[in-house]
Amino acid sequence: MTAPARPRRSDATRAAILRAARERFAADGYERATIRAIAADARIDPSMVMRYYGSKEGLFAAAAEFDLRLPDLTAVPPAQLGEALIRHFLARWEGDETLVALLRAASTNPGAAERMRGIFADQLAAAVATFDTEARTTGRRAGLVASQILGLAFTRYIVRLPPMVDAAPEDLVSWIGPTLQRYLTGRPED
Repeated sequence: MTAPARPRRSDATRAAILRAARERFAADGYERATIRAIAADARIDPSMVMRYYGSKEGLFAAAAEFDLRLPDLTAVPPAQLGEALIRHFLARWEGDETLVALLRAASTNPGAAERMRGIFADQLAAAVATFDTEARTTGRRAGLVASQILGLAFTRYIVRLPPMVDAAPEDLVSWIGPTLQRYLTGRPED
């Protein structure tokens, strides 16, 4: 009988680096977070961070793995798609600072912007495609939804515009849900 394989030290080191990086990027943003601070938080030498991730941008891209965990839109009544999506996004942002850190970095860093595009293009477009009857409009609809969601996230979580920060989630659902609904199921002339 063979003994179970012990976890490699490198796996534990990588996990510690990613954990520290996620916390540091969320707290300080991409620009102010440093490799030295992340390494100190992980209790390792900064050279180890560079060894595993190559650069700050590489570390951020690895740390910013983000699953939107979109609901199964086929299970949502068609007239409630916009409301379901805005509720979902508000819940995700209220409980997880990773997307906030990625959005903050995406405004100034091309690698982070590419990561953000990938997240929304892959995950949101796939969700929209599950109910959209016109495949030619799927990308446009997903892009419009993303513009609204990212605009809300930017004003509420990055800029912290008081009317947006002070708005109760239910108020945001009431205002933004119908807009998302139009993007998802409406026509340009609506």
